[in-house]
Amino acid sequence: MLIQFTNSGIYCKQADVYIDPWKPVNKAIITHAHSDHARWGSKHYLAHTDSEFILRYRLGNISLETLSYNQSVQINGVNISLHPAGHIIGSAQVRLEYKGEIWVVSGDYKVKSDGYTVPFEPVKCQHFITESTFGLPVYNFPDVSDLNVQLNEWVAENAAQGLNSLLIGYALGKAQRILSALETDQPILLHSTIYNTNEALGFDNSRYIKFTQDFKKEQLNPGIVLATGSVIGNPWLRRFDPYKLAFCSGWMQLRGARRRRNADKGFIMSDHADWHSLNDAVLATGAQNIYVTHGYKSVYAKWLREKYQLNAVEVETLFEGESIENESTETKEEIREENQQA
Repeated sequence: MLIQFTNSGIYCKQADVYIDPWKPVNKAIITHAHSDHARWGSKHYLAHTDSEFILRYRLGNISLETLSYNQSVQINGVNISLHPAGHIIGSAQVRLEYKGEIWVVSGDYKVKSDGYTVPFEPVKCQHFITESTFGLPVYNFPDVSDLNVQLNEWVAENAAQGLNSLLIGYALGKAQRILSALETDQPILLHSTIYNTNEALGFDNSRYIKFTQDFKKEQLNPGIVLATGSVIGNPWLRRFDPYKLAFCSGWMQLRGARRRRNADKGFIMSDHADWHSLNDAVLATGAQNIYVTHGYKSVYAKWLREKYQLNAVEVETLFEGESIENESTETKEEIREENQQA
């Protein structure tokens, strides 16, 4: 077969390249810049053009070649091209073709357009490697337009009560989606990690306040604070009293997730595909051979075999997906209960 699953990562022997390797290798193709897919130490990297600056920001002075979507290169007879994954800025599916055998490594992906990233495009193939971060029927995410309305209404209600709105999300991907969704004249303060990530992406920071130790609460009065999950339980939050706190994550689909995070609000916002989108994406490829990676891989692979008669197998990787909510025993029991109702 053209692709092998090895201890270092997903490997194409004919081209001698790895896709999103978790150990240092000679040549690495990177689907996107999240740290579980883009790791330091490889000799040469290939990624989408829009990932260049954020990869250099995160990995340092690397040897990096970039491609646009649908542009291809040949390595030892293997035709390699990148295609939109809709996950975050610069995220790509990797298509590899050799002597009529076609594989697509999807990385992480989101099918529903968010109005910000380049939308996912299905790529015809015989072998498709898919994530399964939210590979259970309980995960059915709202339309982006409805979600944006909910977000802006919550922020406006807090302001009317004289409360700051604290929004928690990943610095890369989630934060930019939140900022793109906000429609408000309120001042917006960014945790320095998010502000710096925006700069590396070329995201316009001109209307945002960067948090520094000189911050004064009166700069908001009230306003919006966007931070990462690292601030939870940190005295840093007291600087913004009084406030309400919201998490933005696909895990907010579960009724108990918000309670366990001590949040006032949970917005079901994910950069991954939900259950219906996963099925749509897999079927749209026309592939008969499906390799299911991180997430609910055993459940989802079994579903694909039984429902669609596909040759679906589980694959062990070190990819993590969206990890804001740990799978405690309570979470697993809640998932079973909600799946029975779905």
